[in-house]
Amino acid sequence: MKIIRYNLCLLLLGVTLTANSAELEIQLYNFPSDGTLVFQVYDTPDSFGDFRAPAQHLKMPANDSGRYLIPEIDAGVIAVVVFHDENENGRMDRNFIGIPKELVGISNNYRPKGPPNFQLASISVGEMETSRQEIEMFQILGKRGQIGVGVGVIGKTSPYLNSNNSSYQVIPAISYLGERLQIFGPNLQFGIFGTGDFRLALSATYRIASYDENDSDVLAGLGDRKSTLMAGLSMIYEWQNGIELEATYRHDVLDKIGGGIAELGLSRGFQFESVRVSPEISMTWMSKKISNHDFGVPDFASTIDRPAYDTGSTVIPGFGISSFVDLSEKWQLILNLKGEALPNKITSSPIVGDDLIFSGNAILAYVFL
Repeated sequence: MKIIRYNLCLLLLGVTLTANSAELEIQLYNFPSDGTLVFQVYDTPDSFGDFRAPAQHLKMPANDSGRYLIPEIDAGVIAVVVFHDENENGRMDRNFIGIPKELVGISNNYRPKGPPNFQLASISVGEMETSRQEIEMFQILGKRGQIGVGVGVIGKTSPYLNSNNSSYQVIPAISYLGERLQIFGPNLQFGIFGTGDFRLALSATYRIASYDENDSDVLAGLGDRKSTLMAGLSMIYEWQNGIELEATYRHDVLDKIGGGIAELGLSRGFQFESVRVSPEISMTWMSKKISNHDFGVPDFASTIDRPAYDTGSTVIPGFGISSFVDLSEKWQLILNLKGEALPNKITSSPIVGDDLIFSGNAILAYVFL
């Protein structure tokens, strides 16, 4: 009797699983006629946001018809990705900046211009139904990459005594995503080595001046600080679950200040519909020249009320968040905000009156390729 009840439970369980499942017929266009195709099913915006941890992963040999069936899909809202596994390694190969290199297709014929948007790619499959999708495969970056133009603003709050003037500057913003080159406003990276978990790149960023001497009576006579171009190397390592570790050293290549800045950052991206948010924690080392340029008082500018002060090199802990927003198929909004907690050797300077400083940039761009 117990055996009968046990078998009945298994039968009912099997019926339940079947009743909650669906299948998807896919007709591909612009598909390869040989090799291996990999089909991935995603059911959450976060995993779809960087094509990580799909709910279902199937390999199928390419055929001449382009017709394929994905069975036993959990009913509900899903997004489907198919890619041509050219080197038969079972994974989606990516370029230096993490964009798929191989031929790819996405449900709803969605073609992302940034981090993939689950809402734009998602389809609904009903229980015990056979749904159908026509998907055209394509190269995400095409032959020339993705180009955008727009406007941006970069800025930094003032930690100086008797100063409420934040530094900011409006800039023309050009965005570009290519096989190796990535440009977002004041930041640039060019991949040198690596397409997998470890990558090495040339890195450059525009550094806005920290203050003008007329921002405060305490700063009078110190001279206006200088903007410059910082350039160097970045090493990036991607852990599992989307965690990214980046180590960067950049030097003042225009020699307006001298010295360099090294930074170690840990971040993780989260996708929420059309918005990607990436919180980060960091540690920044500033060389003596740059630290004194921003926060020191040289001997020639010392007064009774403002004695000479040498900050030396210093380490600054930081926290930040960046966001990428798909406003529409062509319009993008990119936001970056960083806070830094100034250590005692900086806050002890006679020109510093705050122990927290914020910097960031905002870019509105139109992508036309």
